[in-house]
Amino acid sequence: MTYELSDCLLLNTVMAARAMTRRYDAQLQRFGVSVVQFSVLMVLRHGRQEPVSHMAERIAMDRTTLIRNLELLTRKGLVSSAPAAKGNGRSFTLTPEGRSLADELMPHWQAAQKEVRGLLDAPQSEHLLSALKALTAG
Repeated sequence: MTYELSDCLLLNTVMAARAMTRRYDAQLQRFGVSVVQFSVLMVLRHGRQEPVSHMAERIAMDRTTLIRNLELLTRKGLVSSAPAAKGNGRSFTLTPEGRSLADELMPHWQAAQKEVRGLLDAPQSEHLLSALKALTAG
């Protein structure tokens, strides 16, 4: 079987990710956070007090990218860090300002979700989500 470049799963996934990122960024940009930073805020919002390596794994993010964004959010006053309970790592938590911003961002994230899901019918949306989760887990 011969494939055309337009049928490339990777190319189409990257293009779709960029298009979705633009939509989400449009909802979040006025708050001064990117979609990556939003993801980090949401992980911290659930307050698991887990090592950076576990957080990175949960959101399929490179550990160094996560640390870079945690440090940026710390400089913005949205995240605080302290020595980890054991080992030589650090523990990160939302500051009150970070928690307030995370709460304020939720309706805007939901609007982006609604916009992107509105581009597909319900079965397509659920199938896409299932496929994405399978690819991420695989």
